[in-house]
Amino acid sequence: MRWLALLAAIWAAPAAAEVIASAHYEAATARYGHGALAGGEWAELVLVLAGGEERRFALPDDMVFEDLSPRLADLTGDGIAEAVVVESHVDLGARLAIWGAEGRIAAGAYIGTRHRWLAPLGALDVDGDGRLEFAYVVRPHLDAVLTVARFGAEGLTVLAEAPGLPSHRYRSGVLEGGIADCATGPVMLTADSGWAQVMAVRWVAGALVREAVRGYAGPTSFAEAAVGMGCTLTTP
Repeated sequence: MRWLALLAAIWAAPAAAEVIASAHYEAATARYGHGALAGGEWAELVLVLAGGEERRFALPDDMVFEDLSPRLADLTGDGIAEAVVVESHVDLGARLAIWGAEGRIAAGAYIGTRHRWLAPLGALDVDGDGRLEFAYVVRPHLDAVLTVARFGAEGLTVLAEAPGLPSHRYRSGVLEGGIADCATGPVMLTADSGWAQVMAVRWVAGALVREAVRGYAGPTSFAEAAVGMGCTLTTP
């Protein structure tokens, strides 16, 4: 049976080599010129595979990665993490996209207007089915719509939205809020529309239900809120 084990190892090797171990952005650029996220506009995505190989992907001149760092999460449910990124188009604004070792796998809809952005919050399993969804805030400096989306056969599908829940201050280089890992399930943490309160947002029967849990006193307020809830915060 040694030849069977050898064949299994040969077949498994390419798959193992395609596993993304880490990801980052390079080639800072001013060609988009938005500046809403300080230090957050890039021309290239770099994926580092488990075997050490680097895969580099450059966007066309009318697009940038508008983000601080890619997030690794298995949104396709295949057991291998993808890189979740924010892409912005010169005329259409931002969208959420998923990249694998071979390139872009799927992307959501563009916001539709130049210099309109979305702030990633993080991956979470909102309904307890073992599959990860992704939370992000669309137009965080305007109506701040907290959005939960799922990857499926048709790409990214929005499952729920709730306005008035920002997670980023205009021109800041810090993303705030995040996902709180709690014994009762994941909780999304954002600010309220006036940045006076930390809001805990839960998925309840397909809707996003919010609750003020403490006053907002700066970026550390979200981690402090998570501790007060008996949870651990995953930063965006």
